[in-house]
Amino acid sequence: MKTPPAPPLLIQNGTLILPDKLIVDGAVLCERGRIKAVGKGIAAPKNAVVMDAKGGYISPGFIDIHVHGGAGADFMDGTVPAVRTALKAHARHGTTSIFPTTTTGAPVQIMAMLMACREAKRSWEPGHGSRIAGVHLYGPYFAPDKVGCHSREGRRAPDAEEYARWFRDDLVRIATCAAELPGAEAFYQMARKKRCLITCGHSNANWAEMARAFKAGMRHVDHFWCAMSSVASLRTRFGTPMQASMEQFVLATAEMSTEVIADGMHLAPELLDFAFRMKGAQRLCLVTDCNRAMDMPPGRYRFGSEDDGSFFESDGRVGFVPGEGLASSVMGLDHMVRHMKKSTSATLPDAVRMASLTPAERTGMGKTCGSLEEGKLADVLVLNRRLEVQRTFIGGVEVGHE
Repeated sequence: MKTPPAPPLLIQNGTLILPDKLIVDGAVLCERGRIKAVGKGIAAPKNAVVMDAKGGYISPGFIDIHVHGGAGADFMDGTVPAVRTALKAHARHGTTSIFPTTTTGAPVQIMAMLMACREAKRSWEPGHGSRIAGVHLYGPYFAPDKVGCHSREGRRAPDAEEYARWFRDDLVRIATCAAELPGAEAFYQMARKKRCLITCGHSNANWAEMARAFKAGMRHVDHFWCAMSSVASLRTRFGTPMQASMEQFVLATAEMSTEVIADGMHLAPELLDFAFRMKGAQRLCLVTDCNRAMDMPPGRYRFGSEDDGSFFESDGRVGFVPGEGLASSVMGLDHMVRHMKKSTSATLPDAVRMASLTPAERTGMGKTCGSLEEGKLADVLVLNRRLEVQRTFIGGVEVGHE
């Protein structure tokens, strides 16, 4: 016997956050998992559940395209319970669609992560937390001098036989490789055939290497200014004359998008604002790059697999390796939206767009989610006036914040 559909849901008495404007005293009507109507003066259908936004904001659900874990779990732990722990944690922070992200690691560890995410995606229901939109194959194809906090032992150049197994179905939707590595172009070409968002990250590539990657389909750079080439790093690599880096290529190429970790610890406000002013809300994504220490007390944790991931510490504000540098974020996407709005010239619609519609568009989901529009998935947040998440709805079903 089929479960009867949930009754219609009307969320009213809130300010709607649309991609280009705010609508005061607006409402959203959700039916059968989709948005039925958006605007002012929407009447509640018979038997509808009416929810009062209490003068706060009604926002599209957030979409995180670069995230490693949370609440004590890392996706690289490679188990369904670990995946679901992280999904539930990120739903509390307003993320309704998520791309679990690999680190460097042994082939068997990455395969275990993919298998766990595949099963969690297959068996998903709203009570599990954020919806898995696909996997971000991030590690292990990093440049040897740009590994960051990832395990150095798990880093390597692309191996066609290896990644062919990872691309065997449509689970991987975002694919990263350092552009200068041998075999990078072949990797990009396979990812292009699978219609992935192709990215360059943890790379010391120069302009020419980026241009070749662009020709092969690369259109995005991971966490801008973090673990990426600079004019100075390329001078160390090539000598003089000094060469243009990933930064110059991204800023000069209209088709390129990028992302920032707006946690207040990785990038100063002027850098966040510069990225926004240069790329605009349509080509800049907010990401968490969050590790397992999100929603956990300060302490020592592993980045990547619980078995042999590299150690880092969290002080409750950011992850770091003492004496070396930062080790990804410990904040949810709601924090990134608040900080971007507070610290830059971005408007509230801009800040929310960078955490919703822009990542949806860059990953090919712009027609199904990412904004409050009729026909799209009913992934909706209720925020208070301080932009704190009060309620999360995924497909029109409320996800608890316990």
